[in-house]
Amino acid sequence: MLYHLFKYLEQIDVPGARMMGYVSFRSLMAVIFALLISAIFGEYFIRLLKRKQITETQRDADIDPFGVEKKGVPSMGGIIIIVAILIPCLLLGNLNNIYMQLMLITTIWLGALGFADDYIKIFHHNKEGLQGKFKIIGQVGLGLIVGLTLYLSPNVVIRENVEVNRKGEQTEVIHKVENQKSTKTTIPFFKNNNLDYADLVGFMGEHAQTAGWILFVIVTIFVVTAVSNGANLNDGMDGMAAGNSAIIGVTLGILAYVSSHINYASYLNIMYIPGSEELVIFICAFIGALIGFLWYNAFPAQVFMGDTGSLTIGGIIAVFAIIIHKELLIPILCGVFLVENLSVILQVKYFQQGKKKGRKQRIFKRTPIHDHFRTLPTMLDPECRYVIKKPEAVFHESKITVRFWIVTILLAAFTIITLKIR
Repeated sequence: MLYHLFKYLEQIDVPGARMMGYVSFRSLMAVIFALLISAIFGEYFIRLLKRKQITETQRDADIDPFGVEKKGVPSMGGIIIIVAILIPCLLLGNLNNIYMQLMLITTIWLGALGFADDYIKIFHHNKEGLQGKFKIIGQVGLGLIVGLTLYLSPNVVIRENVEVNRKGEQTEVIHKVENQKSTKTTIPFFKNNNLDYADLVGFMGEHAQTAGWILFVIVTIFVVTAVSNGANLNDGMDGMAAGNSAIIGVTLGILAYVSSHINYASYLNIMYIPGSEELVIFICAFIGALIGFLWYNAFPAQVFMGDTGSLTIGGIIAVFAIIIHKELLIPILCGVFLVENLSVILQVKYFQQGKKKGRKQRIFKRTPIHDHFRTLPTMLDPECRYVIKKPEAVFHESKITVRFWIVTILLAAFTIITLKIR
């Protein structure tokens, strides 16, 4: 809103109106606004949650070896994050930009889905929350909206990077002048670093391009579902999901900025994405909102984000990466989310195999994997066989959280480095 107002003021030569045209200025303002909104609004919202008794009925009370009591801590704090993201984006963002529109839709869509899940848990006293099939339907629905919009919108284009030899000696990367629709995405570790989904279905001949877009939509659905669930599983300790997601957000912001700048994109030999500078505004609001939320969510937590927050931040990360054509970097960047997902899947499959053979067996002491590190041997089922019992000592959840942050920082740095390792 302010962006469009200042654009009008710029046209009539009002002094200082041009500052809203600078991405750097709007990005810094988005971080500040989001952080302040999250921190200030958060305090009043937490009080409201306490008055309305919108609190956790149970949360890891049976597995915490340090006896930290978390019953009664307000939940649904993800609303703080969502509000702190939306307000700066609505004020400072270009609302005509298709990428900004998609990110706002993602935030509201998954926020509503997570809110429904938390509402059922708290007000209907159903610890399972929203049925899994409805969550999947919501995530698949968002994936379809995002994938089809990127396919059909004429405003979603790239300029492909190409190498040109200068005087037979020096190789320079430049970009084609014309914008084009493309099913290409960045693939790490390879010199020709663009993978075209259409090439994977090249056997379909003249229909390969259309089939490539269909494959792209399927990948979008899978990525949105996987990352949002991974973030949801990662939200098991105070500050864990918010901290990891903020680090991931910084990395995505860097990737979006270089993708929106034709000179930086040429230097890094990645595709140039016109209009993606608005994503920098959004991700800065995202980072500021999470940092502000950490003020209350760090150990000992005064509020939990609930599925309202975790599903939303996971979906935001997924859709953002897809828009800037970096979805194949997600297994590296979101490695913590990936491991959390895999630990649960492997644990369930291994337990089911043992059940068929009439015996109890598990791989980890507990899952998601972060719970494995705070489970004492005395807390295990003596009739069950565990593949991994180490470490025998347990760690305080604040130590586990910080170590997970450190791992995510390393993965984030490696993700950026992959743009030059090929």
